[in-house]
Amino acid sequence: MDLKVIEGRLTEQQVGTDTQRRAFGEFVGPHGELASYAFGWTTGSQHHVAQLTVGIGAGNPGGGTFHAVVFDNGDSYACSLVDEPFERVPEGGPDLTAVEARAHEDLAFIWWVVDRVMERDRRAWWMKHWLLGTTSMQTGEVFARTEPILYVGHDADDGLWQLIGASDAAPATGKLSHLHHAAERDRTLLDVLDLEPGASAYRAGPDEPWIRKPSSRSPGGKR
Repeated sequence: MDLKVIEGRLTEQQVGTDTQRRAFGEFVGPHGELASYAFGWTTGSQHHVAQLTVGIGAGNPGGGTFHAVVFDNGDSYACSLVDEPFERVPEGGPDLTAVEARAHEDLAFIWWVVDRVMERDRRAWWMKHWLLGTTSMQTGEVFARTEPILYVGHDADDGLWQLIGASDAAPATGKLSHLHHAAERDRTLLDVLDLEPGASAYRAGPDEPWIRKPSSRSPGGKR
């Protein structure tokens, strides 16, 4: 049995000029292990720190709900356990303090769940780009929202993302913008926010599925 990360609801709440987002989901391990999770971030916040909850063992001895913050750690993310509860999740037991969570026998499993969620939940890809402040080069038409995004590329050399519409890319009219802002405007981008460096994706129209082209450096690409 393969493990499953099942995306649940996404809530959004406007607070002044900021948007609070919270995503929920369920995890099923390869041997039937169950966990529920929630994570969230606030667009517009000056502090790029997200929040995370993972719960296991509802109603069982040893069950608990673990809470953490998620933050930029260079070119990836890192987590730190905290005392303050973030969310309630179906599989969760009692809220654990950071000290209690560190002493819990299943803490290694919790971190394993977190890593799998960050790998497979598309909303987590979105949050990760917000955390890292990922930049993208957008054609003038895409930036102005006069053309839909039809091509997404992730450069292998400098890591820059490219968002191109129907018009040919013209470097002189390109605009730098954070990638997470583009996902706010076009949620179909969530399907391709995990592109590896050197990989790309394209589609025939805004309602068409993305077709991926793997990096030549990846196992599935030519070397």
